[in-house]
Amino acid sequence: MYLSLPQPQPEDDVDLEALVNDMNSSFENLYSSVQCESTPLLHNGQLHRLGETHAPTHAPNLGQQTSPHHRLHRSQPMHILAVRRLQEQQYRTSSLPAIPNPFPELCSPAGSPTLCPGSLPPSEPSDKSIVKVFSEDCIGKVVEIPAEMTARDLCQLLVYKSHCVDDNSWALVEHHPAMGLERCLEDHEVVVQVQASMTSESKFLFRKNYAKYEFFKNPLNFFPEQMVAWCQESNNCVSTSTTTSFLNSSSCPEIQGHLYVKESSRKAWKKQHMFLRRSGLYVSTKGASKEPRHLQLLADLEDSNIFTVIAGRRILNAPTEYGFCIKPNRVRSEQKELRMLCAEDEQSRTCWMTAFRLFKYGILLYQNYKIPQQRKALLSHFSAPVRSVSENSLVAMDFSGRIGRVIDNPVEAQSAALEEGHAWRKRSQRMHNLGSPSPLHPSSLSAVIHKTQLWFHGRITREESHRMIHQQGQVDGLFLLRDSQSNPKAFVLTLCHHQKIKHFQILPCEEDGQMFFSLDDGATKFTDLIQLVEFYQLNRGVLPCKLKHPCTIVAL
Repeated sequence: MYLSLPQPQPEDDVDLEALVNDMNSSFENLYSSVQCESTPLLHNGQLHRLGETHAPTHAPNLGQQTSPHHRLHRSQPMHILAVRRLQEQQYRTSSLPAIPNPFPELCSPAGSPTLCPGSLPPSEPSDKSIVKVFSEDCIGKVVEIPAEMTARDLCQLLVYKSHCVDDNSWALVEHHPAMGLERCLEDHEVVVQVQASMTSESKFLFRKNYAKYEFFKNPLNFFPEQMVAWCQESNNCVSTSTTTSFLNSSSCPEIQGHLYVKESSRKAWKKQHMFLRRSGLYVSTKGASKEPRHLQLLADLEDSNIFTVIAGRRILNAPTEYGFCIKPNRVRSEQKELRMLCAEDEQSRTCWMTAFRLFKYGILLYQNYKIPQQRKALLSHFSAPVRSVSENSLVAMDFSGRIGRVIDNPVEAQSAALEEGHAWRKRSQRMHNLGSPSPLHPSSLSAVIHKTQLWFHGRITREESHRMIHQQGQVDGLFLLRDSQSNPKAFVLTLCHHQKIKHFQILPCEEDGQMFFSLDDGATKFTDLIQLVEFYQLNRGVLPCKLKHPCTIVAL
């Protein structure tokens, strides 16, 4: 029986089977040198390997043999594009030439002279972390630091990048704006670990803190005698060894006094008698009793940090502005876990917070205090001494003779300074008469030169100056200059002494047609504010103390 098949049109008369066979033969010749007995070939629409024998594919027995066109219509579908892509991919990966290695000693352990994917060392995971630090003008700087970098090392890095003066008084501040809390990180704390315990709203601040280790220099200003109690002896008094007693494990000093405690469930504050020991902060349930049955643990020192409360009277309705908080070291600290406390004055708050740091960190604080001094002593052996402007670096000299001499007599030094001042004024008057620019002119150098100094802060309010002094540590001699709000031609010197902030007005005065600045109603005159500051850095004069630490703000 015969089947009648439709004859193909002349334009479609193409022998596809022959075309596929030609392609297979060309592929076989191309890959025979690379892929022996592994190259797939097409045979009648099926995938085979070289070297394999296959039975010929026959058309179904319909009584007689069919024509080639007959066999073509009965064959399987042929996926030529898919096979071609597979073969091209195998060809690319296997036919790449070997690249000679110019550094054979850096090869894989097998010592292969050619580079291969396995000969390159595996890439180690990066142990860097990203930290964003803000300056006091709210400008942030992103820094990539190692995971083990401490707060001291990060401050050194920021000082180097910002071209600041490295006087070992810079600090990294942990700031929580939502809760109104902030604290200075200790120099040995790891920055990445502290950042892991902070919320998304918290941030790091970079600023000065002169009071970070001031209690090692002047412990009498930090520990009032009525607040320090001793468990061993009752007749001890506060002395320069008080700080060492806090670090010594054999002695057991404690801080005692009244504090206002905020109740967690209400907004009310309750005044209670407190005791701060190495084991924690205790509150007495019966007056000022120290008996163990009357003491209740209020906060643990080991797993907590102490923070300064910002604007506590306005936010928390605190009885005073001298508030502080003991916060657990957790990312999500609930409000009821925060121990809000309030002291009666600044000296009491400083005493409580300083004793908390000493009890918690102990000898680590003293080591942090000594490290900058040891580095300075080590560098002094390898570098020439740099002359700094301080109290002991400037002396009175007499150059009237052939060689200069140091004036040791204070009376003679004062008279020499007066003579030099009169001579300078005569020279200035002579230059003024010859047509030089008048100091009264607003464009003169003496009227604007102070604006380039770090201690001058322009038109800031009295409250802002108080805030800056508080933030950078209320140590003796911390000062800044600003424009006067009451007199547009005057300036104000803001100075901290005995943890109290005082203001002194600098008034302009005119003499012989020239303008001078004076702090003592014209008794001592200066041509500009820089001379005034330099004078009071060396002489106390009418001020309660000398100017020692300028209150500065750095831009990152």
